[in-house]
Amino acid sequence: MNAPNPAFAPTRRAVLAIAAGVAGELALSFRLSGNTAMAQSAEASSFRPNSVVRIDRDGTVTLVVPYAEMGQGSLMSVAMLVAEELEIEPSAVKTEHAIGDNVLYASPLLGEQITGGSLSLRGAWKPMRQAGAAARMMLVEAAARGWSVPISSCHAEAGHVLHPASGRRVAYGTLVQVASTVPVPQDPPLKTGTLRLIGKTLQRIDSPAKVNGSAIFGIDVRLPGMRYASVMACPVLGGTLRRVDQAPALAICGVRQVVELPNAIAVVADHTGAARKGLAALKPEWSDGANASLDTAGLVATCDAALGTQGLIAETKGEPARAMSAAKTTYEADFRLPMLAHAALEPLCCTAHVRPGSCEIWVGSQAPGRARNEVAQALGLPAEAVQVNNHLIGGGFGRRLQSEWITQAALIARQVDAPVKVTWSREEDMRQGSYRFHNHSRIKVGLDERGMPVSWDHRIVGPAVMAWFLPGYFRNGIDLDVTGGAYGPYALPNLSVDFVRNDPPSGLMVGNWRGVGDTRNGFIVESVIDELAHRAGRDPVDYRRALLEPGSRMLAVLDRAAKESGRDGALPRNSARGVAILSAFGSHIALVAQVDMNEQGRIRVPRMTCVVDCGRAVNPGIVRQQIEGGIIFGLSAALYGKITVRNGQVEQSNFHDYPVVRMNEAPAIEVVVMDSLEEPGGVGEPGTAVVAPAVLNAIRSITGKRLLALPLDPAMVQTS
Repeated sequence: MNAPNPAFAPTRRAVLAIAAGVAGELALSFRLSGNTAMAQSAEASSFRPNSVVRIDRDGTVTLVVPYAEMGQGSLMSVAMLVAEELEIEPSAVKTEHAIGDNVLYASPLLGEQITGGSLSLRGAWKPMRQAGAAARMMLVEAAARGWSVPISSCHAEAGHVLHPASGRRVAYGTLVQVASTVPVPQDPPLKTGTLRLIGKTLQRIDSPAKVNGSAIFGIDVRLPGMRYASVMACPVLGGTLRRVDQAPALAICGVRQVVELPNAIAVVADHTGAARKGLAALKPEWSDGANASLDTAGLVATCDAALGTQGLIAETKGEPARAMSAAKTTYEADFRLPMLAHAALEPLCCTAHVRPGSCEIWVGSQAPGRARNEVAQALGLPAEAVQVNNHLIGGGFGRRLQSEWITQAALIARQVDAPVKVTWSREEDMRQGSYRFHNHSRIKVGLDERGMPVSWDHRIVGPAVMAWFLPGYFRNGIDLDVTGGAYGPYALPNLSVDFVRNDPPSGLMVGNWRGVGDTRNGFIVESVIDELAHRAGRDPVDYRRALLEPGSRMLAVLDRAAKESGRDGALPRNSARGVAILSAFGSHIALVAQVDMNEQGRIRVPRMTCVVDCGRAVNPGIVRQQIEGGIIFGLSAALYGKITVRNGQVEQSNFHDYPVVRMNEAPAIEVVVMDSLEEPGGVGEPGTAVVAPAVLNAIRSITGKRLLALPLDPAMVQTS
């Protein structure tokens, strides 16, 4: 999901419109979607906004944000874009999450209301600024009309319009009624040169509420008369419920009812404690189905067998077969990556209220528009009868792109005469997840007499998630996400990438995981390049330099990372620095990881230095936060991440057997954000993708051993 989908390419400009004089406010609407026919239809009838800048009579500016806030800073970043052009402070902007609606709030780069792929800010960069600029121009014109002065003699500043020649000034709120009658500027010019807000590290507007506890995440929703449900699905993936005696649960104080679904049971009670006790009291009988004997060994064997199958050609350049046959030597390796869970801090939770002919949802979702449609379909309702209210998310990482758990809550609520909050336990969240599936790769590289690649052959075995998730990224049988980044940022003269589709068995749900395709291929490519450098007897940084385009942004990032990390400095015995680079999501990133190892193969990562060129950094502080979070997420996966299946059941259940990096294990992280005037790139995911290869490349320098699988196995890296 690195490049915008051409099927959803935005038009030359955002479509602007004005909803005039509604309830005494200036409501500036703009559409993010690039669907021209949709926009024309909206302009010809009652145009409903995709995202709305609203200015009330009291001067309050409210921004309805179509992107989910899950810690990545979308509320602050979008507010800064609007505030920059509207000449106000971000702290003066009230933000609201948009309701779920794929027609009104579709991303121009994904075609749906989706927060993912590090695309939110990239999609908002121009339309949100245009909205602020158009509003500012209309307010200035409204003031100029009232004063009977030329528009050019007035300007906006700090929520007011000023006329310096006469010393007059008027607040935005006073102007809304007149401004509502001003024609909407088409393609309003954006500010250039030195910007007032964009590029500065400013305090996030969502932080105070998170610190004082007033912030409302999906799990915090409270409604009058609300009931609480705990849920359990068949432990065997894809299994169904045969029968259950409800009496033991109903005997527990506070339990109201037991709801049976085809593959799950829910206990509804006056509070979550009673619901959990009631669920624990039940002894359901399950039908295991076709996955009763499913295990990890079988899944891995299927992937291995697929490595021997010729796949569909995803990309080719030059004459790879001819160059390979003429190569001086070759390097070949098979890489194996495990299943991974998202393990978000906030377990899945959804509140639903189903009434005759309607349904209302309160949730934290990365795809609320899709959730609305799926709930409507499950309940047999028109989409217009379903409202999805989106809230803050305590960690998404791709898990909340899917909506089956929201649909489950609606199906439970349909049998409850009250709003009901359905909360998954941590164990349910871990064992009934949407996983990053097994991904295997076979690499063959032809090398010249200097050990430099002359031909690159990369076979990728993996699932076609995009075939159902975003079909625009699935073309001619090839998943463009799984195959993305298959040869990194390198200028290779001859290459071939082929894709062997290997979907999981029915009942084992897979999906997107933070960093999507690049967390797989970035590890593989950077491991191979590093190994080739060692075999050629060259410094890994210098070897990469030779393969990058002179003058490229990626080369500049690599050089800066080498300098900032002090990689020429001496290290203790059994310590080394590993490097990895990535160009993806519109950004360029390099990471240098210092790794220390004891004689038992136990490693410690005391320091990581990361340099990123993400184009113009709207808020550099948020960029650093995102890179830091991505690094910790990636390090957790590299050291510990592995989901295994036995007898059709996921074996891991909580953080004791699916660990994440703890505070005492966290490295000191230095993030350098390079200055750039390019349009913004994404930063939510690149940090994750470079961690594993950088760490394992350092281990290669210490031990001489090239590890071809994750997570790290200490037994494979003992130095004795």
